[in-house]
Amino acid sequence: MQATQIPPITGTVTPADLLRMAALYLRRHGWHQGTYYAPTTDTVTPPACAAGAIGVACAGHRVEHFSQLDGDALADYLTTLAVFVDYLDTHEPIFHIDEDGYLVDEHTSAYSWNDDPGRTAEQVITALENAADEWDSLHTTGGENR
Repeated sequence: MQATQIPPITGTVTPADLLRMAALYLRRHGWHQGTYYAPTTDTVTPPACAAGAIGVACAGHRVEHFSQLDGDALADYLTTLAVFVDYLDTHEPIFHIDEDGYLVDEHTSAYSWNDDPGRTAEQVITALENAADEWDSLHTTGGENR
């Protein structure tokens, strides 16, 4: 195999792997709020939101919306996003008060969580990495997936 060839993937890619890939994407290319990607046409790897970075991790390229994914990439995206939402629900839930003053406890949206005006890139990257660590701790034993 030559140095420029990509070696074959021999193992199963887990949601934890994809969450870590999304975190790495954000570290390398930047973080964004408001849309999946920063509005730019001069790069194929623009800054992304958490969901956009997960999309890149699943598809291997920029995806404007998850509806553009199909097959395994779509299944991986939906599963990985659900793992991230479960992590956010447990560790960083968003609670809203409705117009009557009642607490509305809904699932934390990865989109609204990412777009919170007080959110930072490091918080998003850390949450993706922590969600990956949590998934691993719940789904691996002795190095093998259950």
